[in-house]
Amino acid sequence: METMEPILAAHPFFKDLAPRHLKLVLECASREQFAPGQMLCRDEAEARKFYVIHHGQVAVEIYRARRGPVTIQTLGDGEALGWLWWEQPYHWHLDARALQLTRVISLDVQCLLTKCDQDHDFGYELMKRYAHHLAVQFRVTKLQLADMYG
Repeated sequence: METMEPILAAHPFFKDLAPRHLKLVLECASREQFAPGQMLCRDEAEARKFYVIHHGQVAVEIYRARRGPVTIQTLGDGEALGWLWWEQPYHWHLDARALQLTRVISLDVQCLLTKCDQDHDFGYELMKRYAHHLAVQFRVTKLQLADMYG
C-alpha cells in the first residue's frame, strides 16, 4: 500500500512544502473512501476535516428549494475540498457527494489548527497557500456566475 507522504507531497496545495511541515500535515492525515452517492459533507454541519482528493470525483452542491441540489462544481484527482475552516464557526457552507468511488486523504481541522498555533512558520505557510486557493476559487466562481447569468 502506498503511503500518504508521496500523495500529499505531489498534491498541488502541498507541493514543495518543507519536509518538516509536510510531516506536521501527515500527523493530521488519514485515508477515507466514499462510495458513489455518499456524502463527504453537508451544509451547516460542523467542518471537522477537509479532503485531498486522491482518486475519484465529487459534486459540490448547494440546495435550492425550487430545484433541489444544484451542482456548482465538480472536483477530481489532485483537488481539495473544505477550506472553510480558518474562520469560526467551522461549518460547511455546501454539500459534497461522491460521484464515483472516491479515495481521499482527510485532514483533521483541529489537529492542523493546533499545529499552526504551535509552529507559526507552518501556519504562515498554510495561510499563504490557503489565500492562493481562495483567490483561484473566487475566479472560478466568478466565471461560473457570469456563464449562468451573463
